[in-house]
Amino acid sequence: MSKQVGIVSRVTTIAASVVFVLAWGSGFIAAKVGTLDESMWTVLFWRYVPLAVVLVAIAWARGDLRNIRGSDLRQQSIVGAFSQFGYVVFVYASVAVGVTSGTTALVDAVQPLVVATLVGPLLGIRVRGMQWVGLALGAVGVIFVVSSQLEGAATSPLAYSLPVLAMLSLIAATFVERRQSTPLPVFTILTVHVAVAALGIGLVALATGSVTVPSEASFWVTIAFTALVPALLAYALYWWLIRRIGITSLNALLFAVAPTTAVAGTVAFGEAFTWLTAVGFVVSAVAVALVIRFDRPGSLRSEPVLHDEPAVGVLGTKAVQ
Repeated sequence: MSKQVGIVSRVTTIAASVVFVLAWGSGFIAAKVGTLDESMWTVLFWRYVPLAVVLVAIAWARGDLRNIRGSDLRQQSIVGAFSQFGYVVFVYASVAVGVTSGTTALVDAVQPLVVATLVGPLLGIRVRGMQWVGLALGAVGVIFVVSSQLEGAATSPLAYSLPVLAMLSLIAATFVERRQSTPLPVFTILTVHVAVAALGIGLVALATGSVTVPSEASFWVTIAFTALVPALLAYALYWWLIRRIGITSLNALLFAVAPTTAVAGTVAFGEAFTWLTAVGFVVSAVAVALVIRFDRPGSLRSEPVLHDEPAVGVLGTKAVQ
């Protein structure tokens, strides 16, 4: 019976990983679609403020927010400021100034190497030899994917600092979250993060006069998609998987996000697609397989989790171990 549960658990984790890659990558495409005709602050305002109202109302009705400790609320507010406000704002800003979606995803995909070399030692994470090979291979793969997009690009070199800041924001958020001694349900975490982002974005949108109500139906379709998929589903899976498979393996999945985004950018916007894209796609897939394959034997985690409770599902239920 336990073997069957283990098989179901592993299949669930694999399926969640695939959905995560697609959902996370869709955020880069949605950012470009949303900012074609509207200010990034207008898009982000309508993406976050209504979603925050709904999540806070549900969380309050469930009693999630009334039971949260002050220290946990403060910590998750900091995580939300980095992961939802900082990361998303810098991603949207980079796309808005002309950095291609694939290139933005490329910089984002460098995160696993930064986490392994800088953040990992601070959290006591040990990356194994073949995992280092996988991480390095993944970096090569994503460079292949978007190298052609950099040729002849008219975007200012300074603009490429924006996706770097986005990457650093998410790394900071991951580091702070992993320092938490008591795990919270993922739904509660998302509610706090979205509320913090909505507050910050709302203030900026009001200050810049960006709180307009576009009449185009396509705008609201985009907003609904970005609220439900990149903002809600992708982040829920991010925090769920980080408890399920660990930081190293979870971040290795970002290697698969870059080529996926590049392909989507080619289909949607005619961004460059060369033989390097195809090669990079294969190399990135091999890299992900290496990092996860050489995880600790008999476990899905590549580092010690900082709490002893079972992983928490998207809506706050305990996941099957």
